Amino acid sequence: MAHPDILLIGHVTCDLSSADPQSDHRLGGTVSFAAVTAVRLGRAPTIITRAAPSTDLSGLPAEAEVRVLPSPTTTTFANVYTEQGRVQTCYARALPITANDIDGPLRRPRAVLLGPLVNEIGPDVAGIFDDTTLVVAVPQGWMRRWDDTGRVYSKRWDDVAEVLPFVDVLVLSQEDIDHDLSRLEPFFEHVPLVVLTESRDGSTLYRRLGRGAIVETKVPPREAQEIDPTGAGDIFATAFMIRLQETGDPVQSARFANVTASFGVERVGMAGIPSREEVLAYMREHPFPATGDRVARAHRAAHAMAPRGRLRDGPAWRRSLPGARGRP
Repeated sequence: MAHPDILLIGHVTCDLSSADPQSDHRLGGTVSFAAVTAVRLGRAPTIITRAAPSTDLSGLPAEAEVRVLPSPTTTTFANVYTEQGRVQTCYARALPITANDIDGPLRRPRAVLLGPLVNEIGPDVAGIFDDTTLVVAVPQGWMRRWDDTGRVYSKRWDDVAEVLPFVDVLVLSQEDIDHDLSRLEPFFEHVPLVVLTESRDGSTLYRRLGRGAIVETKVPPREAQEIDPTGAGDIFATAFMIRLQETGDPVQSARFANVTASFGVERVGMAGIPSREEVLAYMREHPFPATGDRVARAHRAAHAMAPRGRLRDGPAWRRSLPGARGRP
């Protein structure tokens, strides 16, 4: 069995159209949005998920290899958007995914995205991948709790020390940390690169350099006409992972991901996720200047640390992340 290109791990979901558990639904979940994004960006995704046998997976791209582990239920969410933010309810949860569910050849992809939604990815999974694999985590599912009605709330991540030493990049949203930047501090101890998505304001990179210094770099957004924000963070994380694995440049990868995600929210569901050509064309037409001394210094540092290279030349991303797994 050949090693996968892009590996995506986590639950597919049934996303309800309203808070009524009997309402219509569509396919969702981090791995679903990530698979479509990877294909449209010209990469070959493999999905490892759990779902009930009756789950309609026709929304996944035909180009994706899909491994569905058995479960009596499929994780089911309702996402209702209000002026105060998203109200999320979880009505059902599929079974967990552990390291034993991931065969040997699947442990050496070029990049892997860990996308838990309901704490389904065990803490033993992150550490099984080869040092040449770029390991990216979207930790929202490790940072959620729910009450007896299924209403989802943010919580602190309990397994940080078990998971993060094996992760190269952490991508999370302001919503995941309740807009409290102090909650990022524990992550800096373990991960060389933390990316915070900020909705219409773009994203911010927090890179750990020598002697524990953290360099903060603001990356501007592409203005979007938002129709459906569901999955925007998943699109961003996938695009960022792919571009970082290809180029080793965190700043340009964040810009690439901002643009990709902004197109994605302009149509319902996954229909708006753009092609690589659309994203690169926009970036050529709208180059972004670094503004302010702090951002300018960080931008130059990123280029100094990130020599470019083709995929066959080895993991260029590793040279841009001091302190990444496998490095002294």
